[in-house]
Amino acid sequence: MSIISQNIKFLRKKKGLTQQQFADELGIKRSLVGAYEEDRADPKYDLLKTLATYFDVTIDDFINETINEKWQPKPKGNPANLRILSISVDKDENENIEMVPVKASAGYLNGYADPEYVAQLPKFYLPMFKQGTYRAFEIKGDSMLPLVSGTIIIGEYVENWGDVKSGETYVVISKNDGVVYKRIGNKFKENKKLKLISDNPVYEPYEISGEDVLELWKAKGYISTQLPTPSPEPTMESLTAMMAQMQRSISNLQQGNN
Repeated sequence: MSIISQNIKFLRKKKGLTQQQFADELGIKRSLVGAYEEDRADPKYDLLKTLATYFDVTIDDFINETINEKWQPKPKGNPANLRILSISVDKDENENIEMVPVKASAGYLNGYADPEYVAQLPKFYLPMFKQGTYRAFEIKGDSMLPLVSGTIIIGEYVENWGDVKSGETYVVISKNDGVVYKRIGNKFKENKKLKLISDNPVYEPYEISGEDVLELWKAKGYISTQLPTPSPEPTMESLTAMMAQMQRSISNLQQGNN
């Protein structure tokens, strides 16, 4: 019997529900409940989310932990918690690098842990990335110049968020901001905010809640069809924008000290 089937059966009984009552609560057939508990079928990802919410446990714990009377949930937000990561492999059992285009970034928020969704993403393999698990994300906008919009960032999966290093760049997947590529300005601490910094000084740094973060991918390389060009001489427009940004930063500092 799988962990998932054991957990469904244990948690259902803990609530004092029959299979029929449980099925009615979830709006599914009783036969499906029986199939899940007897390990004859696996719930789809959307139902797994519903089950985790219904039983008030994380999806990670629901899938990976044997939940019984002795089980204790890990503190929410613990950076060492095991997280779900769906991958695909090629015919030689090499892990693919799945590609998340800009147009697919919204769907990725819902399907990032769904093996069926991940399997449908474009994929490729690069022999220089052998150790670790990698994913490619197409970035949008000019907040990380000189990397232009359309650049593909190849990131290595960060399992333990306590390993995040200040000053380095990451692809951050979050519930509210979606897929962004930023430089991180502080170490990750449990239930604390994460400071995200753009390399383009026109954009101000901002913070997101640690509870809002879904995945972190440490940037390891990039692919671009635009080759580097010599840095242009500063224009009056760019100097004005930089001065305006400096004035805003100084104003924010002064307000923070008052």
